[in-house]
Parts: sequence; structure tokens; C-alpha cells
Amino acid sequence: MAFAADKEPPFKAAPATSYVHRQTNDKVTIGVEAYATEDKIKTAFGKLNPYHYGILPVLVVIQNDGDKAIRLDRLKAEYVGLNGTRVEATPAKDVRYANGPNRPKVIPGPTGPVPLRGKKNPLDAWEIEGRALVAEMLPPGNTASGFVYFQTGLLGGATIYLSGLVEAGTNRELLFFEIPLR
Repeated sequence: MAFAADKEPPFKAAPATSYVHRQTNDKVTIGVEAYATEDKIKTAFGKLNPYHYGILPVLVVIQNDGDKAIRLDRLKAEYVGLNGTRVEATPAKDVRYANGPNRPKVIPGPTGPVPLRGKKNPLDAWEIEGRALVAEMLPPGNTASGFVYFQTGLLGGATIYLSGLVEAGTNRELLFFEIPLR
């Protein structure tokens, strides 16, 4: 197994309390981190760099230290710029469409133009959906993590706004989370 040493360790998020950008409400801590630098992106996405294609991946780590399960299926994530501009998160399954298709190259043929095989869409990779935040329920004492994607660049003074977290038993919505990316 000489090749095992060449493999990089699988991506794993740290505990929510370890992130610089974090907030705690009702015994739920959310840590976020924008992935806009080559080093960070490589640890999570390997050779794929979504930021080069206008997609800002933001890691969201949700830690439930309460005694009630939290529903995440209504989670809404927004990127709020310094000037108040809001960008809603793009669903992971739709990120592949953010990079519009190029016009196909064709060569003339005897019966008409023949399209040449184009390049694969780089955003149509398993890492985008495979690393997305998809948990629908967060039991007490557990942590969920994954990426949310925004069609924007990382700007100083931006904030990640998360809402829609609901206690599973009571349907009581938790306070929203407003986490600055300083």
C-alpha cells in the first residue's frame, strides 16, 4: 500500500466552538468559515475550486448542546454584504448551472455541422453536493456540518444570516443567527 501515504486525509469539520466566526443561541452554536483561499479550498474540494467560477463555499457547523432535537429542513442561509445586499444560498444541486454552458464547437461535415465534444462542467462534481449541508434533523448532543454556496465574492464586512431552525417537538423557531465574517 505505497499509495496510501499519497492520499490526503478526508475533509472533516472542526467543532462549531472552534471557529472564529460563531454565535450561540438557545444552546445551539453555529460556526461558519468562508472558503475563498486556495489552501482552504484544496482541503475540502481538492483540485476543484468553485471560487474561480463565482461560487463562494461557506462551511456551516451546527452544534446542538440543548436537550431537544432541532429541525434543519427549513434552514435559510443568506450572505449579506456591507451595503446590505443580500444573496440567498444556491442549492447544491443547482450550483452546476451557475457556470453557463459555452457555445459548442462544431466542424463542417458532409451532412451539416458536427458538434465536437466539449469540456465537462467543472462545477458538476461530486464534491459540491457531497460536501453540502443536507442534514434535516439534529438530535441533542450532535453536530451537523456542510457547505452552503453563494454566487458572490468574499467581501470585507459581510455577514452570514441563518434562520429557520426549529425545535422538532414544539415547532418553536429559534432566534436567527447573524455571524459576521471579519
